[in-house]
Amino acid sequence: MAQAVRDVMTASPVTMSAAATAVDAARAMRDANIGDVVVLEDRRVRGIVTDRDIVVRGVADGRDPAKTSLADICSSDLTTVSPSTEVGEAIRLMREKALRRLPVVEDGRPVGIVSLGDLAVERDRASVLGAISAAPPNR
Repeated sequence: MAQAVRDVMTASPVTMSAAATAVDAARAMRDANIGDVVVLEDRRVRGIVTDRDIVVRGVADGRDPAKTSLADICSSDLTTVSPSTEVGEAIRLMREKALRRLPVVEDGRPVGIVSLGDLAVERDRASVLGAISAAPPNR
């Protein structure tokens, strides 16, 4: 039987309102030692914002991170998967669309996130990416 995304995803992703600021997201990422936050509007997935989005779409464009909403800088053309999606399908989507992470959504609500690192740890822990992803975080 094929493995499902629910078996490899990180459950309960960090989420924030689309009205939250880039500073709010940066602090949440720092505190949780993560690189992304799922952006919600009316408790439904609106997009995803990464640490890179904050830098490239916010700071590098001269925006004030304390006044820039996540709605203004998040990726909103999302590819998502469900918890029952087969891992092989998630890998195919990530490869085809050059994605590093996929929000896992059920009934429009985020239930997890699966990253390239999660898949590397699960499928090839001895690979460079698998080893780096499995290592304890830098603090």
